[in-house]
Amino acid sequence: MKRQPLLLAAGAALAVVAAVGLTLTTSSPAYCQAAPKTAPKAQTSQSKQSFREDIVPIFKGRCESCHQPNGEGTQKSGLDLTSYAGVMKGTKFGPMVIPGDPESSNLMLLLDWRASAELRMPHGKKQLSSCDRNAIRAWIREGAKDN
Repeated sequence: MKRQPLLLAAGAALAVVAAVGLTLTTSSPAYCQAAPKTAPKAQTSQSKQSFREDIVPIFKGRCESCHQPNGEGTQKSGLDLTSYAGVMKGTKFGPMVIPGDPESSNLMLLLDWRASAELRMPHGKKQLSSCDRNAIRAWIREGAKDN
């Protein structure tokens, strides 16, 4: 009779581990993109991440409410995320994007929450998904082009 509670506890623990494993695997970049609606693009030497198609929607949905002209974030830092020029201009404290080097780019430092809590972005809100952060990271790694 003593084995039954032990088996139930082991089964519950296994279920928790399986659920956590499932959650961890769904954060993989493979799960980030929706299935293509048309035939996949031919592989070219051009950038895979498009500023207009991939990055602007992230900024519009999560960043522009503060980082737009006269927005709180723009007033405090000078960073305007409503245009490519604004992103590349950076802040009154310096550049935000170093094309080709996402790990040295201040934008990724803030989005990855590698900065102090009062500087993390989006400020006072939930962190961007790993999919969104990885898209921005890839765009920077590919040269942060206006495409």
